[in-house]
Amino acid sequence: MTVTWLISWLIIGAIAGWLAGEVTKGSGFGLGGNIIVGILGAVVGGWMANTLGIGGGGLVWTILIAMVGAIVVLTIFGLIAQSTRPHPPV
Repeated sequence: MTVTWLISWLIIGAIAGWLAGEVTKGSGFGLGGNIIVGILGAVVGGWMANTLGIGGGGLVWTILIAMVGAIVVLTIFGLIAQSTRPHPPV
């Protein structure tokens, strides 16, 4: 792992996480949160693209795949958070 590779992952993660935050809830999560969501999204999105047999190349494709994966991650986290909230008695 080179420093350039690490910086690339951080930048792509930040962009993908911010875009996913904009799509799912209307705002980002701060730089650190965007990077974490984006990197998790890159892993999930890469797995999904590989499983579906779709591929591409280049920076835009990488960010798009990471963003789609981050949206999936945020949706799952949102569903988990919603199901663990206490509901008021009826």
